[in-house]
Amino acid sequence: MCILFVAIDTHPDYPLIVCANRDEFHHRATEPAYRWATTPAIYAGQDRQAGGTWLGVNELGQFSGLTNIRVLDQQDGVRSRGELVVNALCTDEITPQWLSEHAINYNPFNLVFQQHDGLYCFNSKTLQTTKLSSGFHAVSNGALDDVWPKMAKGQQALQRYINQTAEPDIEALRALMLDTSQPEDHALPKTGVSLEWERRLSSIFIQHDEYGTRSTSIMLKHRNGQITFSETRYDGKARNLGSQRFTLG
Repeated sequence: MCILFVAIDTHPDYPLIVCANRDEFHHRATEPAYRWATTPAIYAGQDRQAGGTWLGVNELGQFSGLTNIRVLDQQDGVRSRGELVVNALCTDEITPQWLSEHAINYNPFNLVFQQHDGLYCFNSKTLQTTKLSSGFHAVSNGALDDVWPKMAKGQQALQRYINQTAEPDIEALRALMLDTSQPEDHALPKTGVSLEWERRLSSIFIQHDEYGTRSTSIMLKHRNGQITFSETRYDGKARNLGSQRFTLG
């Protein structure tokens, strides 16, 4: 997962809205979102290489999502970060203490997860867990609410849309995630990759034949507890490969 935007208690009917793009190599085999045979059942896409997922919801109405933290010194032989989202949705083991103790077993990540009706973000580089307050948040490949241009741009676009609409629309929210614009070089973050890659990775929607945005996920949680979860998939030329939509509750 490359970027996700979260709106908490910003709409009178939808206390939680999530918009997210997953960026990955196009050759990495992926299963479209489906209902997993877990207890509780979860709804998510699946990384067929390692078996985990990057984002999903469960039948109890809980959400979890993960982004990689961009570092150059990735470790070999560590556990797949995708299992953290599955565990957050299927078990009680994912707590701030557990994450702090076990973060060393994974390459760097941010994990957004629910606990006691609150939504939290754990950063494995700092070992800090932050409760997401009411308002708008962005999580990408750095720290929560960093001021990277694409994070600020998407957060502001989501805020404008929610402030102007009475009933959020899945396709309108997905359209916000298709922004391929790139900032000027002076505004790019410096994450240790080449300037060419900083440019390529600087848009909300990344289009490239080898590595880019593979899917957009939208989650709307109504105040009555009902969840609408949608996933749309893309190929290396950003062509729409199809969508799945689920209603829970």
